[in-house]
Amino acid sequence: MSLLAIRSLDVCYGKVEAVRQVSLSIEAGQIVTVIGPNGAGKTTLLAATIGLLPSVGEMLFEGHDLRRLQVEARVEAGIVLVPENRELFGDMSVADNLVLGAYSHRHDRAGNRRNLDDVYHRFPRLLERRQQKANTLSGGERQMLALGRALMAKPRLLLLDEPSLGLAPLIVREIFKIIASLRETGVSVLLVEQNARAALETADVGYVLETGEIVNSGPADTLIHDPKLIATYLGGH
Repeated sequence: MSLLAIRSLDVCYGKVEAVRQVSLSIEAGQIVTVIGPNGAGKTTLLAATIGLLPSVGEMLFEGHDLRRLQVEARVEAGIVLVPENRELFGDMSVADNLVLGAYSHRHDRAGNRRNLDDVYHRFPRLLERRQQKANTLSGGERQMLALGRALMAKPRLLLLDEPSLGLAPLIVREIFKIIASLRETGVSVLLVEQNARAALETADVGYVLETGEIVNSGPADTLIHDPKLIATYLGGH
């Protein structure tokens, strides 16, 4: 059984159909990426998965109907979204932002302490800056904090929306290395990303979304050599 199975999903904004008949699946411990141009419906797909937008179709998480659950219940089930704008609490310290990520497990103090140590081990820079306010961090550090805060919620499935957005190439490589390392923890990842090359180099499986529909899919290491994808998304180098 897939961890997440989406079948024939439609998502509308008013009368505009943003996602049409999308089907995809994610196995436990797998990184799956959805690539495509701006406005293709990638963020809409994530918003529907976490419950921020209503949808029509089938959405199963470990065989259970997700669409019956509100956002909070989906988070408690283990689905956590890191949105494109990161949504950090800028006036709060790095440490306080991380602690807030563990809100759904707030009674498990010992577990949260271990989790915090794990996050600081994974992101040493956050440990160095733990007393700083989030709004004083660089773009790369903010993305690390957003990832760290999501990991504090003990996700089974992490939804990442454009994690490389606005970051320098060196930092992008670092962020994707961290995303790839999440496999070791057993966390599955649904990665929405415009940087198609970095996404396909990191993922196990890729889906190409254009104007709300899946137009191609397959193993990421096959898609990265697809001539049409190279011409459209990978810049041919």
